[in-house]
Amino acid sequence: MIKLKRYLVFLLGLFISSFGVSFITRSNLGTSPISSVPYVLSLNFSWSLGEFTIAFSVLLILLQILILRKNFRLEHLLQIPISIAFGYFIDLTMILLSSLNPSSYLIKLVCLIFGCVILGFGVYLELLADVAMLPGESFVRAVTSTWNTDFGMTKVAFDVTITVSAVVLSFLFAHQLEGIREGSLIAALLVGFIARQFGSRLAFLPSLLFEKSAISSENAAN
Repeated sequence: MIKLKRYLVFLLGLFISSFGVSFITRSNLGTSPISSVPYVLSLNFSWSLGEFTIAFSVLLILLQILILRKNFRLEHLLQIPISIAFGYFIDLTMILLSSLNPSSYLIKLVCLIFGCVILGFGVYLELLADVAMLPGESFVRAVTSTWNTDFGMTKVAFDVTITVSAVVLSFLFAHQLEGIREGSLIAALLVGFIARQFGSRLAFLPSLLFEKSAISSENAAN
């Protein structure tokens, strides 16, 4: 029962995260670092942002296999259905937010910050569930476990690498910078901080969601 509840919380977090990514993207100030490559590609090819997100996620899973080799476990393949769900959630929320097209810079900035808060809460729920990780975080974990690097520093390096790659792809395909703006940097700086704030302010939530259920299960078993 607890495992099911954790997966439901993770699924909710996944949907909220996709909503946050779409909100940031619709602000027209860039997108989140992990979505930067899929977004640039979606602006230049017929696939949607969600479809390129799925393809990019599969690439990251393949890279994990190369990095981890025999340490890549069968359970890591759970990232595939998670990535598919996340990609389609992004396409759904992009459609739901299709009417959002802020014109003034101030409104764009407000939308961006609001999107960061939504994404930060989604990330917090995913961490709270503690059942799986998206391929981006799993890739960073694979690197840190293989070469004993610091997770935080590796995550920053990963985000910077992805964003720079998106810039290169933008100039390669569109011959100009598109899809990557100051909002990408703001999102990179804010989302993790916001997720940590939710974690500290909602410290009571894990016991409320899971531990009481565990106690109830134990009592029922006895």
